[in-house]
Amino acid sequence: MKTRLVAIPLLCILCLGVRAQDHVFEWKRIPMDNSRTGCIPATADNVPEAIGKLEGDRYTAPNGRSFKGGATPRVAAILLEAQPALAPLKEVIAQSAEYMDTAYPESALSNWFVDELMRAVADSTGKKVDIGVTNFGGIRCPMPKGDVIKEDILSMFPFKNNLCYVALKGSDVRYLLKEMAATRFQVLGGVRVVAKDGKLVSVEVDGKPLDDNKVYGVATINFLLNGGDGLQVARNAKELIILDKYIIDTMLPFVTSYGKEGRLIEYQTDGRVTLL
Repeated sequence: MKTRLVAIPLLCILCLGVRAQDHVFEWKRIPMDNSRTGCIPATADNVPEAIGKLEGDRYTAPNGRSFKGGATPRVAAILLEAQPALAPLKEVIAQSAEYMDTAYPESALSNWFVDELMRAVADSTGKKVDIGVTNFGGIRCPMPKGDVIKEDILSMFPFKNNLCYVALKGSDVRYLLKEMAATRFQVLGGVRVVAKDGKLVSVEVDGKPLDDNKVYGVATINFLLNGGDGLQVARNAKELIILDKYIIDTMLPFVTSYGKEGRLIEYQTDGRVTLL
């Protein structure tokens, strides 16, 4: 379900706090369930039904409520005038079999993302990629069930983080995973890890125990190379390639391919991260 964020500016919060100290003001996420005016997220071809109509200074909401003059028609005018420019973002590019959101320590959505990241880095570099590491925080919204529009994917992956290839010795991979076990695992691909009470119990790569002396190819993003989300994936790197390609440059064509090929977007968890 789409959500909107209702914000009260900090200055207003401070002023209101002085006048009404018994009240607590906070951020709220309110589902866009059309309960107030009937408005729903607009697609490219349902603007009047989704947002309403404006005639002069009178705005009529989708549920029939009418507002003449004042702020409501002015805000409606801004939204309605923006819709033609936003129309390309409302294009349906694929279909999703199920609603998917992120969940710790692994989820269908995060697994889907990191596995595609690994494939994209391998294809772009010609290198063998054994492991994928990205972050939960880089996935900013869920995958809807049914129609998937271009805006969904742009909103899901809004950050301009470059895809990267890092060659790491197995001992450095182990150290990285031990750090995650002691704090919080991020999104992993190509491995099966087991941890208990903040300690790494076991690691397998491609079905085999991690070899401390072997060099592994790791797909990741530049945000995580040197400190992002507490990770230093590039520590002691044997080789580092930062691609001139952002996450969205890979994920948007990937999702579009589902629609062109008539495939449903669907994925699954597989026990790649187990916390005992």
